[in-house]
Amino acid sequence: MSSKNLLVELFVEELPPKALKKLGEAFSNTLFESLKAQGLASADAVVTAYASPRRLAAHITGVAGQAADKSVSQKLMPVSVGLTADGQASQALLKKLGAIGLDASVVRQLKRAQDGKAEALFYDSMVTGTTMVDGLQKALEDALARLPIPKVMTYQLADGWSTVNFVRPAHALIALHGAEVVPVSVLGLTAGRTTQGHRFEAAGGTITIKDADSYEAQMEGEGAVIPSFNKRRDEIAHQLAETAAKVGGGVQPIEDAALLDEVTALVERPNVLLCQFEEEYLQVPQECLILTMKANQKYFPLLDTQGRLTNKFLIVSNIRPADPSLVIGGNERVVRPRLADAKFFFDQDRKRPLASRVEALDRVVYHNKLGSQGARVRRLMKLAGTIARELGADEGLATRAAELAKADLSTDMVGEFPELQGTMGKYYALHDGEDAQVAEAIEAHYKPKFAGDTLPEGNIALAVALAERLDTLVGIFGIGAIPTGDKDPFALRRAALGVLRMLMERYLPLDLKQLLGQAQAQFDKEQIAASTAVDVFQFMQYRLRVYLKERGAMQDEVESVVVQAPTRIDRVPARLAAVAEFRKLPEAAALAAANKRIRNILKKAEVVGGTVDVALLQAGAEADLHQSLVAVTPGVETALASLDYTGALTRLAGLRAAVDRFFDEVMVMADEPLIRANRLALLQVLSRTMNSVADISELTV
Repeated sequence: MSSKNLLVELFVEELPPKALKKLGEAFSNTLFESLKAQGLASADAVVTAYASPRRLAAHITGVAGQAADKSVSQKLMPVSVGLTADGQASQALLKKLGAIGLDASVVRQLKRAQDGKAEALFYDSMVTGTTMVDGLQKALEDALARLPIPKVMTYQLADGWSTVNFVRPAHALIALHGAEVVPVSVLGLTAGRTTQGHRFEAAGGTITIKDADSYEAQMEGEGAVIPSFNKRRDEIAHQLAETAAKVGGGVQPIEDAALLDEVTALVERPNVLLCQFEEEYLQVPQECLILTMKANQKYFPLLDTQGRLTNKFLIVSNIRPADPSLVIGGNERVVRPRLADAKFFFDQDRKRPLASRVEALDRVVYHNKLGSQGARVRRLMKLAGTIARELGADEGLATRAAELAKADLSTDMVGEFPELQGTMGKYYALHDGEDAQVAEAIEAHYKPKFAGDTLPEGNIALAVALAERLDTLVGIFGIGAIPTGDKDPFALRRAALGVLRMLMERYLPLDLKQLLGQAQAQFDKEQIAASTAVDVFQFMQYRLRVYLKERGAMQDEVESVVVQAPTRIDRVPARLAAVAEFRKLPEAAALAAANKRIRNILKKAEVVGGTVDVALLQAGAEADLHQSLVAVTPGVETALASLDYTGALTRLAGLRAAVDRFFDEVMVMADEPLIRANRLALLQVLSRTMNSVADISELTV
């Protein structure tokens, strides 16, 4: 069989929409990788993935009918075991040959070759290449076994006895090598060339695929299905923009990549239609209306040029009737009750001041070991007030914002839409006449919600947001619920990253250790472990390493800064920048190596303290190093005081010549105890000064 293009399609019942994109990519990629590993597909073959609500498919170019034969060298055993002293085959060798279908006649054909420190026996043979049928069978089984299936279904086949486990019941399998059917079988199905098109709009019932290359055109023409996920997604995006343009006024559909992916996974032949609802519903906060339209109905709300919600929205239909009025009317009727519910909840919630709901939080459990939400709010009030005071912000406003931060959890709107917690608190606080900074902090204290999310604005919001995450970290760590592996049920890694980002990106002049100690002080001593603040600090140092490397910093530069356990996170970027500049200096390599040497000497000597006695310094390299150190120290200290870390390291680079000469001419571990102790003290002062910005011994220069 010659090299031809391959088409494989698995026709199934409706696949889970949120998983469809990954399922399609995994199916095609694994199929290709398996064929490539078996020598049936070349590394430069073009793979096209298809995924629609009812099918997973892949088109792969240039797949061979049979893989080329290949030479295989099989290691048998060490020569010392396989051959006797006179060169004859041992019983162990004969037994091994028998196990692989060979006999003593091949002993003379065996090769001797070095294998590590010993010589071994090898058997060379030519293995026949895998056929298309066998190779595709294996590739299909691999692809199905490795699909990222969110939840497996178990169903019976037509015989009533056999059961199959798969994401959804499968009904047909296509496997075409060019125009020829490849007789493979999976999930109780035998491959053919027929499939089904659109449920309602296909030209006929069964579609017979002519060959691998005609699949996409036949599905679009006869089947009324756009099988390519990406092509279907692009078509939806195009229709959304085109329909919005017809509305005029600069309105645009809301941008939501996840929603676009999900809708793409729900339709086979998209048709975007314009709908609307009554303007009276626009009195409800737009976040509520947008959420219910997106989450419940998969609609695309239209926003004006100011980002405000209009009373028009777009739907993506799976059918294209000549008269779409029934489809439009039906969707408008469906959304109206949901908008009415949102308006009812909003009106009802505003009948009670937000502050009146705080008391109810004492009856809401936060954690059975940490008490109620009410107790937590009281901790947040104290901690947020303290942080605000340290930032020079209004302590009273921060305390009030923390007091009301969780009050909307007992509202009807948040009960229906938990995603709106904080957002509804802001609206209700403004309705009650609370200070605008308090209202903004209620919403913003949940930020950042995910990696890359925006940070709170203003010191009041930052104080409450920091308090919320610090309380979570200390409380949950304190009861022993520490993240392990990929398990992090309380999202402590995300909380730690949020604290680090706020301190660093907002340049907050706060000490992390002090913050953790203040957070721990809000808990009763018997509630959490005494070492909690220290444990959380260590955890956050690790998260800091991860975060800085994700921002693009080099690993050794990150380590040089973080190994010193910095507590002023706002100064870390400047320290990193200074280290990056320092390593460009010609003196960097020698000083980094010297620092490693000094660290090892001090570690072995177990030096704890001590001062340099100038009278004990010997003339020459030893005294010169001390004088150079004394001369450079004031400039370094001045630079450090003004946070000029680059300047400090540049001044320290001037010590290179004195340091090099010292190690060339001076024996640190002298026989005389006083001389030795004095030299160790000198090295300790040198190390402390040179590493005042970062531990440059960590640099690989």
